[in-house]
Amino acid sequence: MDPFLAAGASLTPLDGGWSGETFLAEAGGERTVVRIYADPRHPAHAAEIAASLLRLVRGLLPVPQVREVRRADPDAGTPALLVTELLPGTRGDLLLPTLDDAGLRRLGEGVGEVATVLAGMPTLRGGRFADGELTIEPFEIDLPGWVERNRAGLERQDWSAGDLDRLTTIAGRAQARLDSVDRTSLVHSDLNPKNLLLDPDTLAVTGVLDWEFAHSGHPFTDLGNLLRFDREPAYQAGVLASWTSRFGTAAAEATDLARCADLAALVDLAVRSGSNPVATRAEAQLRAIVRDNDWHATSDAPGPLSR
Repeated sequence: MDPFLAAGASLTPLDGGWSGETFLAEAGGERTVVRIYADPRHPAHAAEIAASLLRLVRGLLPVPQVREVRRADPDAGTPALLVTELLPGTRGDLLLPTLDDAGLRRLGEGVGEVATVLAGMPTLRGGRFADGELTIEPFEIDLPGWVERNRAGLERQDWSAGDLDRLTTIAGRAQARLDSVDRTSLVHSDLNPKNLLLDPDTLAVTGVLDWEFAHSGHPFTDLGNLLRFDREPAYQAGVLASWTSRFGTAAAEATDLARCADLAALVDLAVRSGSNPVATRAEAQLRAIVRDNDWHATSDAPGPLSR
């Protein structure tokens, strides 16, 4: 049994993310990380899925060792939880603004390598993970249909009918571009510096965290997330150098596909604009894409790498 379960164990909320469900546990001279799945919106097997994903990629990526998985007990009123080891390192979003171009390039290469490992883990179909066996529950996102599905949410954010129609047209072009890649892979789906731990001296990636949105999907999805807001040239050059070295895709083509693959996430976030800084930033970027009729566009709002 993990030491955090012993009487007198202390739980301290960890910074980062928006869930407030992740804690540092200290007991018996050991420190662990406890993720409590208390929100009813979590899938029934969320803790088991997360544990299986960590076991799947351990040895390929720096992820924490699973110490314990506990299912929810409705009768006792206790939520599911996942206990993992505490990894060393500093969150990437805290390091990025402190780095010069050489550091940004080196960091970009490291996080780009993470994306290549994920994109290189093939799957047979796209879909959500349904259980601890990582059974894939098939689903496909057609971008124009995704925009239509989220149309009411964007209208609540004061999107005009004209802008929504323009977004649908852009989504159609992007979908045609994405359809040129006829395979699926493991997708982290929230791969960005906030969810990466780094050695502050070497800038090596020491931890890939927060797998709750992982699924089987388009192999350029995680690259799109990495390039979404952090657009310092040295950082992007590092990310793309790792990608092109692994897959041979030209940097311009990889960037184009990555931007197309990221549109689904931008739409999903935009309907929640105002609820957190990432969603607000995503909506501003989506508006810029429509304004410029270009999925490479970015808003004038300051991004995470602003110094």
